[in-house]
Amino acid sequence: MAAPARSPLVPSPLHAQNTVLTTQGIDTLSGFKFDNFNDRQKSAAEARKALLTKFQTVAADPEIAARRSERATIAVARAERNAERRQAAEIERKARVAAEREAAEFEKRRAEEERTTRIAAQVARDIAMAAERKALRDAKYAARKARTGGR
Repeated sequence: MAAPARSPLVPSPLHAQNTVLTTQGIDTLSGFKFDNFNDRQKSAAEARKALLTKFQTVAADPEIAARRSERATIAVARAERNAERRQAAEIERKARVAAEREAAEFEKRRAEEERTTRIAAQVARDIAMAAERKALRDAKYAARKARTGGR
């Protein structure tokens, strides 16, 4: 009997995982596709189209539209709360500035009144000292007159 004819494609014992087939001395990978540029371009366009279709069907889902609407409502409410907070902070800032201005004016008036009081007290002391010196001088003059007999 004759031996069975061997196939021209023989698995290589060196690459057990990646089945490498030998064809008349040329090694090729069994899963490798020889696409030309147009095939690759066409498959990329189909992939983009499939992805776009997927997102369009998801966008048309009423449940997703409801969640999107709910998120928009929440965002509007958040923006309103932030606006109210900013407005309240601005009012508080203006009130604080007004209170600080009023306190500064009050302190300025108090310092002016204190200064005026100090000046008035100094003037009163000066007048009292001048009167005391005059009285002392008059007393000396009267004593001298009394000693000399009024000459």
